[in-house]
Amino acid sequence: MKYGENLFGRRDPRVGATVPATPQAANHPSATPAIVAAQARVPAHSTPTAPAEPPKEELRGEDGAGSKLIVGPNIKLKGVEIEDCDTLVVEGRIEATMVSRAIQIAERGSFQGKVDVDVAEVRGTFQGELTARKKLVIHASGRVAGKIRYGKILVQEGGEMSGDVAALNAQEQQATRTL
Repeated sequence: MKYGENLFGRRDPRVGATVPATPQAANHPSATPAIVAAQARVPAHSTPTAPAEPPKEELRGEDGAGSKLIVGPNIKLKGVEIEDCDTLVVEGRIEATMVSRAIQIAERGSFQGKVDVDVAEVRGTFQGELTARKKLVIHASGRVAGKIRYGKILVQEGGEMSGDVAALNAQEQQATRTL
């Protein structure tokens, strides 16, 4: 976590704000010349204000993802439909249906069900129906089985893929989804 950010990666507008200079502050026993000089540069009538709306890159977080759901280790999520989630990170076990932008399955994570995403990155196991419109990445520890459709694919040495596997045509890749 960076200085000035809270637990959720958002900036605290109060960090770095300068307190308005007052005659009492300059005479305070803990006031150093540097503090008094810094406060003197701020007009006495100004008060620090929070920006009306944070920049979009701050809302999206460090990895560029908007809304993110992380299913941690030792958690099992069963029988749900996951919607309006930009990125799903699977460290536990999920049995679900999902339409999203991205899914990341960790080495010990597993997903069983139907997924329709732009990008899928698999280090753990996936079983079911997977459509990765832009890219499917299967790492060395990844195992993918079922009906698999992809725009582009990268399988590292050791990664496994089985079932009904096919590339999407250009028209299918550009098909819009409803979130």
